Amino acid sequence: MKQNISILNLTVVAAAAIAANTLVTIGGVTATAAGTALGVADTAADIGQAVSVNVAGTALVTAGAAIAAGAAVEVGAAGRAVTKAAGITVGRALSAAASAGDLVEILLIQN
Repeated sequence: MKQNISILNLTVVAAAAIAANTLVTIGGVTATAAGTALGVADTAADIGQAVSVNVAGTALVTAGAAIAAGAAVEVGAAGRAVTKAAGITVGRALSAAASAGDLVEILLIQN
C-alpha cells in the first residue's frame, strides 16, 4: 500500500513551474539530477505560487525509472526519483516502481 505520512511540511514560493510529486529545492525549483532536495512538492505550482513541500516523513514521488523496494534513491531528470547511482541520497524506497511515471513511496532523508 502506498501512502504519504508527512511529519513536517514547509512552504516555498515557486521560482519556476513545479510538478506535483517531484523533488524540489529550498529555492522553489525542481531539483536537478544527482543534486540535493528540500523535499517533495505536494501539488503543482506556477511561478510565484506557494507550494507545500513534504520535508520529513514519507512521500509519494514520481519515479523516473523502475525502482526496487528498499533501494536508496536520488534525484533524476525532472525531479523524479531514481535508484541511487552516483548522486546524493534523498530517500529510501518503501514501495517498488515498475516503470517511469509510477508513484513510489519514499522515506525522506535529509541531505
